[in-house]
Amino acid sequence: MSTLTGKHPSGQAPYRPSGPARYRPSGLTWTVLRLHRTALYVWGAALLTVVAALIWLLAAGPEARAAVGGCDASDPFPLDCGTVQQTATARTYDYVLALASACVTFQMYAVAVWAGAVLTGRELESGTARLAWTQSVTPARWLATRLAVPAVLLTAGTTLAVLLGNRTRHAGREDLSGGWFTMNVFISSGPVAVAYALSGLALGALAGLVLRRALPAAAAALAAAYVLHEVLDRFRMSLWPAETATGLAALQLPRGTLVLENGAVTGDGERLSNTMACVGTDSAAALGKCMKETGLTDFWTTYQPESHFWPLQLVESGLLLAVTGLAAAAAFALLRRRHS
Repeated sequence: MSTLTGKHPSGQAPYRPSGPARYRPSGLTWTVLRLHRTALYVWGAALLTVVAALIWLLAAGPEARAAVGGCDASDPFPLDCGTVQQTATARTYDYVLALASACVTFQMYAVAVWAGAVLTGRELESGTARLAWTQSVTPARWLATRLAVPAVLLTAGTTLAVLLGNRTRHAGREDLSGGWFTMNVFISSGPVAVAYALSGLALGALAGLVLRRALPAAAAALAAAYVLHEVLDRFRMSLWPAETATGLAALQLPRGTLVLENGAVTGDGERLSNTMACVGTDSAAALGKCMKETGLTDFWTTYQPESHFWPLQLVESGLLLAVTGLAAAAAFALLRRRHS
């Protein structure tokens, strides 16, 4: 009868919080946020600083563009555009945008260290995790919550920074923010920024579970993040097939092109790398005379055009998400094996 009426067997109604305590957040998600509120505050402050800087740059963009002046898109040597005299406004715009881009690019290291040292390593070392497992929280649910909560926050915050960064970069001059292929600009301009942050989270969590000590886990997570970051940076432009131009097209590439390799072709068909003899001649007649004298028959250039930005972004993001999935799967498998 007491079950039907909702009353305690003793005749007293069960205790229910009242007032503000009634609406206080609870549950495992709230516990993760509360336990790691210091990291949340630090990351939130850094994100707000980056967002505020990018919003300020949105207002400074038109002024910076006007200060530097225009570049002729038909110029066969677009690098000459970078020799213009920049004003203080342009230099400030360039510096602040580069700093904001670097924060987005290298947040992976901070996330990996935090995930290894604090999110998993310290809780295993101090026994906090084992205490949670004795209170109707399974190890798998414990780990899933500790990965899901920061993953959602990192995805949302990084996406906001990327969108604002792209808007800011387009408000100013392309010369001020660097080419699309430079590391900071490439990573901070697309979904690969989110993928790097998530991979740092997964690698850090795995390091914490393997070593179960805060400091060694932080060092291992940092090393793993560094290796992954450097390997992808080294082979980034090989993730999508490059294009090759010959003849005059090899000497007049469009703006924003990244030249990977160039050279000339000899009379017997041999390709000479990084040999651009006769390129600086004044006219087509002088060019032909120089090529005849040197025995060259053609020129070639292998390059990545700006149109390959998104294919490269998607391929690198896919590789990073694969690493993230493997690291997370390994973490769950290790946890299951230890506590099965």
